[in-house]
Amino acid sequence: MVSQAGSVLLVETVRKTGLDQAISQVLAPWRKPRAVHDPGKVLLDVVLAVALGGDCLADVAMLRCEPALFGPVASDPTVSRLIGLLAASGEKALQAIRSARSEVRQRVWSLAGENAPDADGQVTVDLDGVLVIAHSDKQDAAATWKKTYGHHPLTAFVDHGPGGTGEPVAALLRPGNAGSNTAADHITTARLALAQLPKKYRRGRQTLIRCDSAGGTHDFVSWLAKRGRWPSYSVGMVITETIHSHVLKIPAPAWTPAIETDGEIRDGAWVAELTGDVLTGWPKGMRLIVRKERPHPGAQLRITDADGMRITCFATNTPHRPIAGLELRHRLRARAEDRIRAARATGLRNLPLHHTAQNKVWLEIVQIALDLLAWMPMLALTGQARLFEPRRLRFRLFSAAGQLVTTGRRRILRLARHWPWTGEITAALERLALLPNPG
Repeated sequence: MVSQAGSVLLVETVRKTGLDQAISQVLAPWRKPRAVHDPGKVLLDVVLAVALGGDCLADVAMLRCEPALFGPVASDPTVSRLIGLLAASGEKALQAIRSARSEVRQRVWSLAGENAPDADGQVTVDLDGVLVIAHSDKQDAAATWKKTYGHHPLTAFVDHGPGGTGEPVAALLRPGNAGSNTAADHITTARLALAQLPKKYRRGRQTLIRCDSAGGTHDFVSWLAKRGRWPSYSVGMVITETIHSHVLKIPAPAWTPAIETDGEIRDGAWVAELTGDVLTGWPKGMRLIVRKERPHPGAQLRITDADGMRITCFATNTPHRPIAGLELRHRLRARAEDRIRAARATGLRNLPLHHTAQNKVWLEIVQIALDLLAWMPMLALTGQARLFEPRRLRFRLFSAAGQLVTTGRRRILRLARHWPWTGEITAALERLALLPNPG
């Protein structure tokens, strides 16, 4: 009998995408001459443990107990030494891991076909910050703007749209007291995110970068609008006194009803575009769009709201498109909160190591785990199962028990017939089996 038998889905995803080969190849310089364990295999074992719900290096013991499923797993000291070795290499090791992820991502999107996030020829990248609480004294942990204590990473996720989840493409580890609207950090994170995309999406309007008002700075918007790069952007803006005064001057006929995802009118919400001197000093081609909406019962209005309406604003460089559709596109940035919730459930609730360099490696491990939890449903699941968040995947699919039988020189994994999701697991394995093996 084997526990966590459903996690064979992740093992097969690693093999079919070629992630194991790519990671082993880039980490080969860190393998000592007489080492028994391959550094790539050791790192991926930690990745699988995190994907299955682990939150520290020692949780790799869960895999060590099932060698029939996961193969030989290194000891805790070996795992710890590898993380220390990679951390001591600094950006060199991080860049090696990122290059492997980028290479594999391109293959996965190609295998996914119409289920890939770029199936319509466009890619949407959402930037957002996340607070990670520290319960002990860790390097660079500091008081946060929410009066907690810990770190303040800046993350980027590719939005898979309504038919899927999302996958991480960047995570910049920052001290807890790092500013929310630091333009240099947003530029660095955006660069890391673009480097993870296939080459044709690293420049040009096929890529949309979205973020909240923390990214609404002159430096970041100017960087996005720089000639030769020109990605599309949809960036939240702070309601300044100038913007507020222009909103008050908008005539009633200039307000257009906002819309929902099904095209129906959104009740109690309107949008309008600001022009004129309010755009002075901002990059050429930028459009400034505001929305007013009746707040929900019990909500407190802010000083920047007007006439009992909640006012929000964002900037975009997308021309010749109705403002109601642009506002809906920006509002869908809220899906990034779902991605952050999934990340918290997959190793980002706390940073388990003491030194910042080690926790940077941990962030890469978390991102690869989240990649697997996005790639496996994209390649192997259908319908509502494609939308399962990590906790549901673990509860329904990965936690299934099984029986490993050896017969006729073959090893067969049998799953219980009475398990409600056995059909989902076996169908997913069949779809993975049909994918071509990496060359």
